[in-house]
Amino acid sequence: MRVLTLLQVCALIVAGIIVDIPKVKASESVFDGLMIRGRAAVVIPQESADIGVIGGDIDIDKSLIPELDISYFFTENIAAELILAITPHNAQATNTSLGRVNIGDVWLLPPTLLLQYHLPTKTGFKPYVGAGINYTVFFDESAAGGTVTDVDFEDTIGYAVQFGVDYMLDDHWLLNLDVKKLWINTDVSINNGAINADVDINPWIVGVGVGYRF
Repeated sequence: MRVLTLLQVCALIVAGIIVDIPKVKASESVFDGLMIRGRAAVVIPQESADIGVIGGDIDIDKSLIPELDISYFFTENIAAELILAITPHNAQATNTSLGRVNIGDVWLLPPTLLLQYHLPTKTGFKPYVGAGINYTVFFDESAAGGTVTDVDFEDTIGYAVQFGVDYMLDDHWLLNLDVKKLWINTDVSINNGAINADVDINPWIVGVGVGYRF
């Protein structure tokens, strides 16, 4: 239900942006208006943890995901970008007093809103940088069983930075390379609070894809 509500909010934001887009005349710059990109992205956690009574650290696996972003250009160089993706991960506690413990699986929905600056160039290469916030929803937690019978990840808000480059194939189609760093910190409850952990996920997200400028 939390995920559905957040997706509905994101959809309303996107719909509002689209409705508010001014009609761009052919004589106006192609860099005013809406851009949509689709990417294949690798999520690479830079994880660490403080795991309550059993001590140790945490290991969170990488994930390959599809990613969608929608950007609106206020000017030729300034844009806002909303990024949507869902990523699954497995978490294991390492070097604990119980040895290596499989905590379980969890899905993350981390919608991220960034304000970007696109460097002015006179070539097809259009580099950009961005900074903003992400709100991460954890859902469909599945305890591994055995030692871990219950697990819960707390939703959280954090920062994000980004750099990338678009290569314009023509006035509308483009290729894209994008790198983001997200700061995601969550409190994890294991076995109904018998073990608590403060977990940093802090992933790098590296993606390549295509886009279209309207």
